[in-house]
Amino acid sequence: MTELQVQQTTAHWPNVQEMPFWLEKAIAWGQTDTPHTWKDISLHLKRLRDFLQQLLTEISSVSSTTETLNRLPLLGQLLGRLCWNSHVTAEGASRGLLLQCLLALYSEHPSNAVEGKANQWIQKVLCHLATDEEDGAAVVLMKHLAVPTKEYHLNVLKKMVTRIQESIGNSRCSVSSTNKGCSCGSVWAASEACVPLITCPEASPLIGALLQQQMTCIREGLSENFLGALHSAYSRCDLLLDEQAVVSLWYQSLPSLEEAVLNLLASATAAGSTPSQVEEQVSKSLLPKACAQHCSVFLVVNDIFRTVLKQTERNERVKNVFQTFTKCFFMELSRLQPQPSASLKAFFPQSPPSLLIPLFTMPSEMPQESLKNHLMWVSSSLQRLTEEEEDDEDSDSGNIRGNHKVFEAWFLLVQCAYWVHVAVQLLVTSGPEDCGPLLWLLTFYHHPTNRWHHRASQLVQAKAAWDHLYSLFSTVAHPLPADHLQSFISLLAPKPQQPSLAPSLTLNLLVNFATFGQLPQSTSAEITQKVVHQSGLQDEAARVLSSLRLRLNDRGSFANDRVHLRIEELHNTIKKQM
Repeated sequence: MTELQVQQTTAHWPNVQEMPFWLEKAIAWGQTDTPHTWKDISLHLKRLRDFLQQLLTEISSVSSTTETLNRLPLLGQLLGRLCWNSHVTAEGASRGLLLQCLLALYSEHPSNAVEGKANQWIQKVLCHLATDEEDGAAVVLMKHLAVPTKEYHLNVLKKMVTRIQESIGNSRCSVSSTNKGCSCGSVWAASEACVPLITCPEASPLIGALLQQQMTCIREGLSENFLGALHSAYSRCDLLLDEQAVVSLWYQSLPSLEEAVLNLLASATAAGSTPSQVEEQVSKSLLPKACAQHCSVFLVVNDIFRTVLKQTERNERVKNVFQTFTKCFFMELSRLQPQPSASLKAFFPQSPPSLLIPLFTMPSEMPQESLKNHLMWVSSSLQRLTEEEEDDEDSDSGNIRGNHKVFEAWFLLVQCAYWVHVAVQLLVTSGPEDCGPLLWLLTFYHHPTNRWHHRASQLVQAKAAWDHLYSLFSTVAHPLPADHLQSFISLLAPKPQQPSLAPSLTLNLLVNFATFGQLPQSTSAEITQKVVHQSGLQDEAARVLSSLRLRLNDRGSFANDRVHLRIEELHNTIKKQM
């Protein structure tokens, strides 16, 4: 572009005429550091602020940094000299305007070498504004003002943070075309400017403001550098964020969210963790709250759970974490009311729609006499899904769809496992004529996949386990029928090359019969002691009992002294075996 073209292009910019004057002033102010210079700066500060304000308006109206520099070729020299003059930057308003001009010049996506170099230069200047290296002018100024160096730097940093906050607070998308200037870009530039300040405590308000900034247009967003630096600092515990800032970080940074979920899973499923400890860990985590506030966060978390569960379908610790998490999630969701929230279908888009309401209806919300019929309906609905899967096995594409549908139904059942627990409890009082659907539901929960057509075989074993317990806990006279006891214990032993029942299924039946059955407390404890001792499943039995105790405590069932005493007796019995 020729000099004549530049003059024609910028003729409507009144500040172009003043630019040489201010550049000459900036050069003069930087060359000498005398009382006369300080006085001259002081006399011109108000006029300089007015000029910078007009300059900022004009920079913001241009679509690119390249175009701005073509129109104002002296702009870089002027801003650089002013930013490095401590007498100018010590004045808050001037410093803030300089900062906003730099942010407005920052290119989110540099389109050429000029914009790339401009970005590097702006980052250097911003870092200088934040730290104000102890050059000669700064030292003289601090001595003149009798301000300690550390205090001066902290004040400078706080002012810089405040100015950036103000700039993003005023950012609103005011144009529909991305080819025109948009103040939303200052959010991205501000986040880039904040990268060197991530671990500074004074920058916490700015970080929080950036994280909670409402994104309203395609040009507005936080830079990947900022989110990456924030994630790294938070992971190293070098950064303290308030609750809402953490939630916002997870919402905008997938690596941070994934790390938080995996850390929770690792700690909650660690060896030795009890159900009550898991509940405490999950309830203290901010993840359920983040999921309730942002449906997209929940979908990511649920997808991680889904992936983990596919690999560990028999891991009861993992299932317990998912169940506890879902419970905490719904508690947080209820606290958002009456604020509008996403529908159940939005949170669980892959789950069979017909099962959402029935499974997410809490047992406590239904009359006791309706629970069995409700579970019968759930069981029959799930059976239909599995039958459709088996009917489609000859078709590869159909089989994939069928497997997916059955898995999603099971995944939903795992998250709503309180219905499985109710089914186990109802099996204690059920008779041979109506236990079938409940046993099918229990077997499906513990054995969702029909590998090598084992589901029917496992259901037969589950029925055998129930039959033995039904006979044992219906016996009044001593001694206990040894055949039923030994047959039941044999079901807990692994059988090579045969589909065996999950020990957790069998132990759940045992613990529920011992807790809610009508046998004397001592007899129930004796049966439990023999089974646990001979099977060697002390830890597993203790975990099943702890889970039952926690659930009963949540439901207030310990108001029943009989249940409380039986739980304690069983706990002591199992503990003696460990």
